[in-house]
Amino acid sequence: MITVSVKWQKELFQAVEIDTSQPAYVFKCQLYDLTGVPPERQKIMVKGGLLKDDADWSTLGVKQGQKLMMMGTADEIIKAPEKGPVFMEDLPEEEQVVALGHSAGLFNLGNTCYMNSTVQCLHSVPELKSALIQYSHSGRSNDVDQTSHMLTIATRDLFNELDKSVKPVAPMQFWMVLRKKYPQFGQLHNGVFMQQDAEECWTQLLYTLSQSLSSTGSSENPDTMKALFGIELVSRVHCQESGEESSETESVYSLKCHISQEVNHLHEGLKHALKSELEKASPSLGRSAIYLKESRINGLPRYLTVQFVRFFWKRESNQKAKILRKVDYPLELDIYDLCSDDLRKKLEAPRKILRDEEGKKLGLKASEKSSGSKDNDVKMSDAEGSSNRSGEPSIATSEEGVPSDSGTQMTGIYDLVAVLTHKGRSADSGHYVAWVKQESGKWIEFDDDNPIAQREEDITKLSGGGDWHMAYICMYKARVLPK
Repeated sequence: MITVSVKWQKELFQAVEIDTSQPAYVFKCQLYDLTGVPPERQKIMVKGGLLKDDADWSTLGVKQGQKLMMMGTADEIIKAPEKGPVFMEDLPEEEQVVALGHSAGLFNLGNTCYMNSTVQCLHSVPELKSALIQYSHSGRSNDVDQTSHMLTIATRDLFNELDKSVKPVAPMQFWMVLRKKYPQFGQLHNGVFMQQDAEECWTQLLYTLSQSLSSTGSSENPDTMKALFGIELVSRVHCQESGEESSETESVYSLKCHISQEVNHLHEGLKHALKSELEKASPSLGRSAIYLKESRINGLPRYLTVQFVRFFWKRESNQKAKILRKVDYPLELDIYDLCSDDLRKKLEAPRKILRDEEGKKLGLKASEKSSGSKDNDVKMSDAEGSSNRSGEPSIATSEEGVPSDSGTQMTGIYDLVAVLTHKGRSADSGHYVAWVKQESGKWIEFDDDNPIAQREEDITKLSGGGDWHMAYICMYKARVLPK
């Protein structure tokens, strides 16, 4: 064992031991510990040239206390990270929401699952959030009553709280204002708040928001809710007995899916609901007569709401009974054949562009066929209509009756983004749950305060036929094209 000194750059290492019974590579490893220069980069000058890894010390003549010279570049010293690992629970709550991929659940305040599921579905509409933020800046108009104003503000605040919270939210203020505006939601039975119909809650909330948001005085978008959810219908009313015929137009916030023995699919139920019989006075006959009303869609919303008419009033039991029949519904819904002739003509060009784009993705040639679909519910790949939380600009209704945000065109094709289900035998009992598609494409089941991830293929299995959760309201988002 001898000791030497080693000069490297401006440094001099004293009393470095050499075990002459070991190969020179061991000495190089010692120098690596001292200098950070890997053995393969070390150039050490000895008698006869450079020191080799397998050199025999006895032949090199290295003496005690000798000074050796080394050249070579050290490895870059790895710096400790400026920030250590951050665990999700240590992030600010708003960042936790982003990391988690979905917003918070809602506590059940006592049979309020009907309200919670309605809120979670509507909360998934980014354009509605944007409109509510605008409303807060505008202030209340004289056209809006105080309770409607308070419910609109409570909706905005609850949406905001859901977006910022990871832990479940207690919607106490919203619930109090909802009951004040609509006292039927405050009904008690034996001192306990009663279960209510989610469709009634959905309809009343949309009506209130439409009143508030259309009176904010915005010249850019005078009727946000109509553009987002309003469906324009044109109807032919005909009396076969007298030959009288007239036409009507109306705006509704949902399409109905009537359920009967002949209905197995959503599309069939929608067709049934667009035809109805009504009895009214006939001027030519001088008495009541039966009229046939046939409706067509003449204006499309950005978000299409469909209600499955599962409940009817049962006189024997004096309550709403439930139709349990299975009715399938698609992830992608094409309503082209439910539209008026005028609207179909306006949809043809964008539909052809969309199909050509989809064809290119599949490696097919551009289609020259008509835009009408053999299959009413076409299966299309992801496109513009998928759910997102980006806060798109509010949508205005164009003169042609096709809602547009001035930069997009409707196609008549819609993608499923939310399902509100009911489990149980009566509308005023049982349990309501929301199933909502996230920006990432994942589906989350919001069972009150418990959000649970679900597979997309399981969403269409909520179609009924038993006592399990079955679709009561479906919300579809329009698949649009840029102009």
